[in-house]
Amino acid sequence: MALFLFFAVVILWGLTWFSIHLQIGGTSADVAIFWRFVLSASLIGGGLAATGKLRTPPKAAWPWIAGMGVCLFSCNFLGIYSSELFLPSGTVSVVFSMATLFNTLNLWLFFRRTPDLRVLAGGILGVCGVALLLAGDMAHENWHLMLAGMGFALFGTYLFSCGNMLSRHLAGFEISLTNTVFWGMLCGIALLAVIIPLSGHGYGFPLTSRWLGGLLYLALFGSVAGFLFYLELVRRIGADKAAYATILSPVIALGISALFERVYWSVPMLAGLLLILLGNVLAFLRRKPLPQPVEVEQG
Repeated sequence: MALFLFFAVVILWGLTWFSIHLQIGGTSADVAIFWRFVLSASLIGGGLAATGKLRTPPKAAWPWIAGMGVCLFSCNFLGIYSSELFLPSGTVSVVFSMATLFNTLNLWLFFRRTPDLRVLAGGILGVCGVALLLAGDMAHENWHLMLAGMGFALFGTYLFSCGNMLSRHLAGFEISLTNTVFWGMLCGIALLAVIIPLSGHGYGFPLTSRWLGGLLYLALFGSVAGFLFYLELVRRIGADKAAYATILSPVIALGISALFERVYWSVPMLAGLLLILLGNVLAFLRRKPLPQPVEVEQG
């Protein structure tokens, strides 16, 4: 079952990056994300209500659910959608693959799980890859826009990792995964509903096949199926291993980006993409723990 979930996430999320690209420019990022999760939450909540499985979370779980909603269903996507204003969708997907490394870092920060040598080496490769991606476009007159896009992508990816940590903690409460996702989405929607008017944006959206097609794919497959499969994978094999699905999804995203966005990658940029992917693969390999200091007894 875990293998099926893994490859389902790879395919579903590999196709989401171009779907996000389809919505860029049609509305502001906050409006696009708002309607994506309104539709997703309606489908999940409707299914729970129809089957009699809709449950209210215990009071102690609400702060964690709200935090997860902010990290997984709102603010992280504000970073990701904003990054695609400046970067090709395939490039953003590769940066997002660093969620593997961020998860390892956050497991160390929040759960005191010491990272191993291969993960640390993979992290160094990933940082070098991001640097090459930036350096590869510095000669362009709009290099500062790429820098902004990279910052947004990294910000969104790190928040996604924080959401993984919160979902890991929520596994200890007596609430189903589907209910957790539904209530988390509602929290994300509530935040976006406040952000939109404060940003001076309206709630309207274009009735074009391009924008609506992107919305339907992102809501049905990227959010409902993708997140349910991914968070179930987190519960089964852990956040650090589940994030390895992001290693393969960029391969799909890069192919689609090259085909439909006519992206040109310089040699340094291609080297940067390769280093980021290699860093994730290295982190995926069999772990070798860091040597622990030997305690010497006092005689």
